[in-house]
Amino acid sequence: MFCMAAQSLGYKVAVVDPGNASPAGSVADLHLAADYLDADALHELSERCAAVTTEFENVPATALDLLARTTRVAPAAASVAIAQDRISEKTFLKGRGFPVVPFHALRDPDDLKAIDLGLFPGIVKSARFGYDGKGQMHVRDTDELFEAFESMQMQPCVLERRVELKLEVSCIVARNDAGATTSWPIAENRHRHGILDVSIVPARIDADLTTRAREIANAVAAALDYRGVLCVEMFVTREGELLVNEIAPRPHNSGHYSIDACVTSQFEQQARVLAQMPLGATDQHMPAVMVNVLGDVWFDSAAPDAARREPPWHRVLALDHAKLHLYGKAEPRRGRKMGHVTCLGETLPAALKTARAVKRVLGIPGADEL
Repeated sequence: MFCMAAQSLGYKVAVVDPGNASPAGSVADLHLAADYLDADALHELSERCAAVTTEFENVPATALDLLARTTRVAPAAASVAIAQDRISEKTFLKGRGFPVVPFHALRDPDDLKAIDLGLFPGIVKSARFGYDGKGQMHVRDTDELFEAFESMQMQPCVLERRVELKLEVSCIVARNDAGATTSWPIAENRHRHGILDVSIVPARIDADLTTRAREIANAVAAALDYRGVLCVEMFVTREGELLVNEIAPRPHNSGHYSIDACVTSQFEQQARVLAQMPLGATDQHMPAVMVNVLGDVWFDSAAPDAARREPPWHRVLALDHAKLHLYGKAEPRRGRKMGHVTCLGETLPAALKTARAVKRVLGIPGADEL
């Protein structure tokens, strides 16, 4: 999606991706099938490209540092490195006064000795490479905490107190070299089994909370001295308090709706910042509900050996205002994000009605919960 957006602005795109069946590589002008730290690939990328960005936060910050010696890199390695490690991320946010869930860093067994019992019940989250609910365990006391830490091979983790949530929201913001920012409408996000299921935009929150969420996202981008598109995920507690949960230094799943529903998509904006072009307007044309399409819809049942079949895309496309986006991933797997459907409407209830229909057509659970 980034490649297509950049190409629509007249740029050519090179992609480093170790996979031979890389979705980005299949549409890029050049695909270098190599590891993210491959010296030859990084050298060729820096020689061919005027600027380099990253598609997801697990690209090693070291690679971005190496590239920055000879070419423009945005976001900078320092910004990405903070988001790659939950301990660094939480410490950074708390240290700069942003509201976060109470937490305790666990780097070694000695850190378990000074646990505040007020953090229970809690959630243990791996410090690195946690994604879509992976690397997380719920714990009720110190015994379960130790068991969780052992099961994660005593790798660095974070213990977070469980908080009663009203809903989860995200604000995606873009910031350029001059420090100018723009942001998209706040998205209301619903998850299923730790994976984003639906984003509802604009979020069903009041104006004061909307303003506060934008202010926090812009302030986080400024504190990072960020360049590019950044997503700030937040919890809304039952008391109406906003807490920063995570930051993602890239275009984000909850902003995919912007391709169809906004003047400038998050992907085009990333290309604009990278090319040092003016920021585009982020006005939303009409309400939107994005439904994630996981690999589960390719299978007739939940059985591990269920027969694979092609989902009924014709029935999705027969729905008015339903926009299908498939990512070109070769192998559908349960829990793997394979695409999304953006459901548009003159009103939010109309968009929600289409989203319910999409879920029913594809057999995605939760249609009646929207």
